[in-house]
Order: sequence, then structure tokens, then C-alpha cells
Amino acid sequence: MSTEQTLLQRSDSKCELCTAEQNLAVYKLAPENEDSVEKSVLLCDTCQGQISNPETMDSNHWRCLNDSMWNPEPAVQVMAWRVLQYLSAESWAQDLSDMLYLEPEVLSWAESASIATHIEDDTEATVDNNGSKLAAGDTVTLIKDLDVKGAGFTAKRGTVVKNISLTDNPKHIEGRVNGVRIVLVADYLKKVN
Repeated sequence: MSTEQTLLQRSDSKCELCTAEQNLAVYKLAPENEDSVEKSVLLCDTCQGQISNPETMDSNHWRCLNDSMWNPEPAVQVMAWRVLQYLSAESWAQDLSDMLYLEPEVLSWAESASIATHIEDDTEATVDNNGSKLAAGDTVTLIKDLDVKGAGFTAKRGTVVKNISLTDNPKHIEGRVNGVRIVLVADYLKKVN
């Protein structure tokens, strides 16, 4: 049986992310190049198009991940995790991401690439105080006390910020400090390895 036939059977002939039934095709998860059922998902053309061109993402379409992220297939879990990471600026996506548990080996696979991995990236990288490249989902610590304008508190040196999100500005990241989602200057952060 071919990969596509196996995936059609596994998914009951529906997109494994949004359950659409039309225009389905196999999508291989980066960084894999092999044609295997375990490293592929069956996606509709809407999901594939938005994943291939993240700048066109319609965040409302991805609310379907509320159901599909619980799929028992690791490849589907990885794809859901990656989309949620990309959309982490949306509060609902961040909430889903916070709820999603992946086994350590599945999480490692999910973190090995992003949905935009295959896209040429000519933008400036976001780096911490030591010049280490930051990526969505990284954990950082503050290297100095920062006054948080509008929130009425000071983020203390040494505060750990988990599961950061990148912004359009390579000098800034977003993260939760004291339960509040704020923008932080990357120069005042240190990546936790």
C-alpha cells in the first residue's frame, strides 16, 4: 500500500488537521525527506497552502487544532505543535500550546524544524545578549531588571521566560512574565540551553 493510501485509511479520508475532505495530499514533515507514513500527514490544500506560505495564515482556520492536537499520531501532534508555535501571538493558540503535552522524543522532533523551515529567510535573526540565535519556543532568562510599562511591575533579573515568540522586529521577542504577555528586548535576554 502506498503512503497516500495508508494515510487516507489512517485519517478516514480527511485532513488530519482540519478534517476537510477535499483536495487531500501527503505532506512530509521537515527535516525528513523520506517517504514514510510515520513522518507524513495528510493535509487539505488550504492547510498545505497556509503552512507553505505562513504569511498568508488565517488564524481562525487553525482553531481546528483544538481537536487535532489530541490525535494519537506523533506526526499530527508535531504539525499541530509547529502551527501553534507560529501562531503563538494569538492568545487562544498560546493557551492550546500550553495544554499540549508531547512525549520527549516527539517534542524533540517538533522542535527540530518550524513550519517555515523550507522558506528562504533573508530577515535578520533575533539574537540574545551573547549572540545566540533565538527561535520560537525557546526559554530565556532576563539579565537585568526591567520596568514593565503599563503592567505596574518590574521583571526581575534571573526571571525565566518559557516558550517565547518571535516578532516582526528582530530586536524584540514576546513572552509571559508574571502571567502577563509582554514584549522584551532581546539584548536583555540570555538563552537557556
